[in-house]
Amino acid sequence: MAVRVLLVEDDAGVAGALAESLHARGHPVTSVGRGADALHRHRDADLVLLDLGLPDLDGLDVLRKIRAVSPVPVIVLTARGDERSVVRGLRLGADDYLTKPVRLAELLARMDAVVRRAVAREAPAGDVVRIEDVEIDLGARRVLVAGHDVGLTTKEFEILAVLAARPGTAVSRQQLMDEVWGDAYLAVSRSLDVHLTGLRAKLDRPGLLTTIRGFGYRLGRD
Repeated sequence: MAVRVLLVEDDAGVAGALAESLHARGHPVTSVGRGADALHRHRDADLVLLDLGLPDLDGLDVLRKIRAVSPVPVIVLTARGDERSVVRGLRLGADDYLTKPVRLAELLARMDAVVRRAVAREAPAGDVVRIEDVEIDLGARRVLVAGHDVGLTTKEFEILAVLAARPGTAVSRQQLMDEVWGDAYLAVSRSLDVHLTGLRAKLDRPGLLTTIRGFGYRLGRD
């Protein structure tokens, strides 16, 4: 499936090589080198590949501003591989986070997985799951706690939705990763932990989302 890619990369050599490779595989690419340009052009893309080291804005700020107005899939593609940046990127709503240099085959696989999940998210779903004072509207992709919208990120909601589909049932860690990320890969384990931490903090209902040691997680109390 052809994907319109917005490549946000200030290194002309890197951008040119990557754009050429993606074009060769049928993906139209628009390249920009500034964060401000990304904020103006992201609505025309099916997927954003975002570097963090931009000349005008920090890439994480660009990510935050895009995520505030659009669900467009974003893959962070950067040399910034320290854990703090990875965690911040995921919490701000990145769909994936890759550290340069990245192999083209891996990037293409991640792109395919991210786009497939985005398409699946658009499928209609009208169920509302209520557990105590937590209301999970699967169709509207909204979560209310005691009547207040808690503003989950895309990944936080998807994790909660998988668990909410099986309230009171243990869901294995592997199953959760497979359903949220597609085919699980090595980086997902850390990503899952980051998003679960954020999800628990926003729900602020200790004991409602429990860890089953050595297996996985359960939504709902005993």
